[in-house]
Amino acid sequence: MTLALGIKSDAVEYRYSYEWLFALMRDLGVVNLQLGSSAGFYLVDDDYFVDLRRAAERHDVRIRSCFTAHRELGGFFTGDARLERAARAMYERWIRVGALVGADSVGSNPGAVYRDRMDGKAAGVACYLRHLTELMGVARRACLRALTIEPMSSLAEPPTTVDEILQMAEATSRHHAEHPDATVAAWFCGDISHGLVDAEGRVVHDHWELFRAALPWMWEFHFKNTDSRYHSTFGFGPSDRERGIVRLAELAAILAEESAAVRASELVGYLEIGGPKLGRDYSDPLLRGQIEESIAAIRDVFPSI
Repeated sequence: MTLALGIKSDAVEYRYSYEWLFALMRDLGVVNLQLGSSAGFYLVDDDYFVDLRRAAERHDVRIRSCFTAHRELGGFFTGDARLERAARAMYERWIRVGALVGADSVGSNPGAVYRDRMDGKAAGVACYLRHLTELMGVARRACLRALTIEPMSSLAEPPTTVDEILQMAEATSRHHAEHPDATVAAWFCGDISHGLVDAEGRVVHDHWELFRAALPWMWEFHFKNTDSRYHSTFGFGPSDRERGIVRLAELAAILAEESAAVRASELVGYLEIGGPKLGRDYSDPLLRGQIEESIAAIRDVFPSI
């Protein structure tokens, strides 16, 4: 298993053009982009994505992955058939977007059950998995290589526990094994800043426990930092490393220790940060520096990527 470096595009949404990000990536020598979703993506003409792919290629950047930036595909957990149909149509469009930009994989977090209707969680998981297994076939016909699922940090947003991660991994792996020529695999998009804290503030599963649980089925992951309650997320600049709990050296040790268990031949870690306060003249210009600092910190620990 080898490790590659990428950047997720979320931080430029409504702030900078994709060409600005592509140029920054070329300056940094980062070639892999994970395209985050935006509301207009589900409606804009197909040729927009053809042009976006060409712009990336002109900057020696490859749009290797598409992964939602928001929670717009959560309709599978609502118990409302109308929202379920909308989520399915949007997910199929998202797969189409991935094919247009030349991505290998497309993914999202599964969705969230309403807090006032937590008894509907099992039904929501079943609904999601029913659609996901069908979408594995849609993705195969679109010539993708994989769909991806992100473990989250809340019991309302499964998979969050180790058992839930294993449940989804086993269900999708079984379906793919039964239909190997008609489906793509469903893998995990991990996040090194996700952990589970209960209502009393106790850590149930820390970020490394969840990361290790998903690692055998991991396709990609997010480089991101967080605080001890998994409340805020940020990057790896000097001040961020002081307040954050995610130690990149620990990640390096885990990957070295568990490399034999990883099924993917190459993992891509995408820097996923929101950047400074959006839409302020005093903050927006700070984004470039934040990305540069975080990439430098990652390369200090992983010099070969």
